[in-house]
Amino acid sequence: MKAKVKLISAIISLSVACAFAADWPGYLGPKRDSTSTEKGLLRTWPKEGPKALWTAAVGIGYGGPAVSGGKVYLLDRDEQVGDNLRCFDLSSGTELWNFAYDAPGNFDHPGSRTTPTVDSNNVYTCGPLGDLYCISTSTHKPVWNKNIWKDFGGNQLPRWGITQNPLIYRDLPIVAPQTSQAGVVAYDKLTGELKWKSAAMSGNVGYVSPSIVKVGGDDHLVMITACEGRGRSASGGTVNGTLHALNQVLARIDEDTIVVPPHGVVGTRQSVVEFAEMLKTSRKLVRELIADGLTEQQVMFHPSFAALDAQWGNGFIPGPVFRLIVYRDLASSRGGQN
Repeated sequence: MKAKVKLISAIISLSVACAFAADWPGYLGPKRDSTSTEKGLLRTWPKEGPKALWTAAVGIGYGGPAVSGGKVYLLDRDEQVGDNLRCFDLSSGTELWNFAYDAPGNFDHPGSRTTPTVDSNNVYTCGPLGDLYCISTSTHKPVWNKNIWKDFGGNQLPRWGITQNPLIYRDLPIVAPQTSQAGVVAYDKLTGELKWKSAAMSGNVGYVSPSIVKVGGDDHLVMITACEGRGRSASGGTVNGTLHALNQVLARIDEDTIVVPPHGVVGTRQSVVEFAEMLKTSRKLVRELIADGLTEQQVMFHPSFAALDAQWGNGFIPGPVFRLIVYRDLASSRGGQN
């Protein structure tokens, strides 16, 4: 059944000072951590809601706006036609220009998926069919474009399409095709030349975008897949465990924080601590069994994990599958010394 695109009103609520406020140039803000440096923000909204300064008719969807240099950028979508990067004036809501391209196709939950990324004089977008575009804010035309799904051997598109919010790290736009030929890829941001690609990642295609985190003082590129968490040095590097990411989470939350995992039961900081301890215990046991010369299959179903399986084995990732992931990570990183 063809999805019928409806027009809705996108309400942009702004204060008078917003024209001089810090930009929000992409997904989750300037540092991609959902943190704003702005002061004097309302803790609660008035009963009647915030004042709407302007509205614009856009298609349905799940993508967000990026704000930079007094402009608002939105990747809009019509399932029957394709994607449409639209640029609005921040103060008035006037549509200043747009760039549209053909990319018809229907998905479960139709509409836009992602937030544009603004970097200097270019805007980077990725549509649900995998169309990655670098579009000039001066000419309003493409500087270059790729298809991150087809270019790396992608076959049937994921149920909800490609959902990638381009990450700009130094001179590299980075996205995660998650195909059989490439997990994460990086391009030259000015020319579109492929600079590097990672090996394919295990698990199903997910809907998470890469992020940069500090680990031991170094920048690491982190990608969460539908099966496991993986980390890779932003410049190439080796795979790291999910414990680094958990430590980042623990450093940011306290005992009053409610933790909502992608899968599983809502928990607290203590839940994260217990999960991290389970990972450490599992890693220690797997490392010892590798040292004893056991195979993947032997480790997956070893009786040493009976107690852990009783508590943790019925989660989103079954115990044997989780141990296979740990085994391969350890076996590929200096004989399990990582």
